[in-house]
Amino acid sequence: MANYPQLDDCSGVWTLKEVNDAVMGGYWRNAGSRGVFAGGQDGPGNHRNVIDYITIASTGDATDFGDLSAISSYGSMGSTCASFTRSLFCAGTQGGSRSDDIHYITFSSTGNSAFFGNLTAAKDYTSCLSNSTRGIVSGGRTPSALNVIEYFTIASTGDASDFGDLTAARHGPTSVSSPTRGLTAGGSFSNVIDTFEIATTGNSTDFGDLTASTRFMGGVSSSTRGVFGGGATPSATVGTVQYNTIASQGNSADFGNLSVARTSVGAVSNSVRGVWGGGESSTYDTLDYLAIANGGTAVDFGDLTLARLGMYCGSNAHGGLNDGYQGTRIAPIPLGGGNGDLGFFVAGETGSNSGYQSRIDVVQISTLGNASNYGDLVAAKGRGSGAVCSDVRAVQGGGKISSVTATMDAFDVRSRGNAFDFGDLSSAAVATRGAGSTTRGIFALGDVGDSSVDTVEYITIATIGDTTDFGNLTVARRNPAACSSTTRMINGGGYGPSYSNVMDYVTIASAGNSTDFGDLSAARNQLDALSSSTRGVWFGGALAPDGSAANTIDYVTISSTGDASDFGDITIARQQALGGSNSTRGVMMGGENGGIKNTIDYITIASTGDAADFGDLTDAKTFGASCSNGHGGLS
Repeated sequence: MANYPQLDDCSGVWTLKEVNDAVMGGYWRNAGSRGVFAGGQDGPGNHRNVIDYITIASTGDATDFGDLSAISSYGSMGSTCASFTRSLFCAGTQGGSRSDDIHYITFSSTGNSAFFGNLTAAKDYTSCLSNSTRGIVSGGRTPSALNVIEYFTIASTGDASDFGDLTAARHGPTSVSSPTRGLTAGGSFSNVIDTFEIATTGNSTDFGDLTASTRFMGGVSSSTRGVFGGGATPSATVGTVQYNTIASQGNSADFGNLSVARTSVGAVSNSVRGVWGGGESSTYDTLDYLAIANGGTAVDFGDLTLARLGMYCGSNAHGGLNDGYQGTRIAPIPLGGGNGDLGFFVAGETGSNSGYQSRIDVVQISTLGNASNYGDLVAAKGRGSGAVCSDVRAVQGGGKISSVTATMDAFDVRSRGNAFDFGDLSSAAVATRGAGSTTRGIFALGDVGDSSVDTVEYITIATIGDTTDFGNLTVARRNPAACSSTTRMINGGGYGPSYSNVMDYVTIASAGNSTDFGDLSAARNQLDALSSSTRGVWFGGALAPDGSAANTIDYVTISSTGDASDFGDITIARQQALGGSNSTRGVMMGGENGGIKNTIDYITIASTGDAADFGDLTDAKTFGASCSNGHGGLS
């Protein structure tokens, strides 16, 4: 199988017929990767037959899929495996008795489960894994702990066959897999990890050890990495997450934490993201997720339709099932909203100086709704900073930590996770602004040493390091609002030494001083800007002479110099709001007017008119930085 394509690896134009053929033929498998959470119980003996599903790449609450054909208890008393097309639910409890039943659903069609076949014996507390063709069930109890491993072919119905034995009998283990190898870990308060090759039969062998003796974990995997989260040790319910490289024998390593400690937790994954759901110390409806490649502390995904523990959980993208395509061409892979559809609100303030934020919020620009947490900067920052973005990486520069800083943080725009150190601006600065192309980011430094400056610097976004001198603005000022096409950056407005209506521009690929572009409709400070490939838009800000908040939206054609024209109004007049855009839509986030706002507005960039409500930020915030991976024609 091919490696998981990065967004910038995608090439070529597909016809509708090619797309249809790819999807129907199973070659474009990442489209709509789905996870299901089935059964479980929401109290002692209160068993549920509900099946929920989520789209793993998009955060949000679970949706009803159908029902199990028999009311079943703990998923940890049963187990789940899946192919591209089917999820199978194995063993568990039915009507208070252990079961040998196997049931299945088809991912693409909501509805109730159907009978598949039987295991070799009635049992519970089993574990299951799979590749694209074969499902393997191991361990469990009858009530004695078992070492039995058995298998079946997922595409056909029928009974399971003997595969071999685990290295030791145990119940409540957790299994993960790559396309070729399976790992079965823990159970019966053991730290043992067993391994076997999925395509063969035979006994498992020792792989290594977990970080602690644990049972009832939730396991997820990519094609290379297995991740185990939550569970119970002999002394406590835990929220720890640990991982193994599936191809290399060895002990687990610390990976991070779930949002809350819980056992009997379910889990599903696609190639890049793991989602844990439900579980107990009390009974949870919580869904949270981690990027499998990065780790860290899990963040909120949404909620199950019903709080419950011990569910059957499976997905059609686990273990690298969507890592590649069996056809000869690579199709684009949507991530979040797809290439060029993510807007980021970075850091900022929720109140006084003590309210500086490290959080990175993200919205999918094409879809109305609230922002969600993407990750965190290296340190909390406020007092205004700049951010630039390519289709691969975002870089934030300047702002104030405990004092004004020159540091730049960077993060990957293709998978959620925390930022890392990128380098430094030439000087510690606040009230900076940034824009750029797919390769180069440009920062106007704004305020250095409590003085407005005309300094413009640049970075190569793909290369970690400090900024390089680019040139100078036509007028020194803080808070110039910047936008760009892929070739030209325009700075508009700001303050220095008075409220400014000046717009000036540079050619991104060629260092040099800026040139006069025209004037905004009114002089204003603390405004922001966004853009499509052809049009630049400025909105909000503080108006002379008293700093009152503006609701004005101006626009220009980026390729043609001249004064700005009226576009419409934002929903709430405010200053220090921030903007992002894809190729067609702009979003305006946060800001301040008589209080700090969590408001997100949007416009269609090609059509003048007033902004409309989009959703809300995770917190009311102002004075941060923003960027997007589709601005100015990147998408």
